[in-house]
Amino acid sequence: MKKSNFVALILGTVSGVLFALGMCMALLPEWNAFGTGVAMGGAGIVLGLITLMVWCKMEGKKFPKMNAGNILRAIYSVIAALVLGTGMALCLVAEKIVLGTLIGLLGIIMLIALIPMIKGIK
Repeated sequence: MKKSNFVALILGTVSGVLFALGMCMALLPEWNAFGTGVAMGGAGIVLGLITLMVWCKMEGKKFPKMNAGNILRAIYSVIAALVLGTGMALCLVAEKIVLGTLIGLLGIIMLIALIPMIKGIK
């Protein structure tokens, strides 16, 4: 494993954990930590962007351009992750196993479809 990939792995994991924990803190009323959760989630997002910049610098690549295609792919990625999460929530919280499984599978298929969207088919 190259050093740049290892650094991106570590920083990306830390930023993901910060973001996820921050969102749990903000959205679970039992924790009573909305403000702290928003701050921690924001720190996770900022660290994620820093991770991308550090990785691009170490790889000698340019920062991805903010064109319409990349923005649409990012929006599609978020929607696909939300569909997968909705399926998981239906299975685990609402106990609607069949519907949750079908929606979760749709989310997985949507996420897999990102590969040809980004890399293309040769």
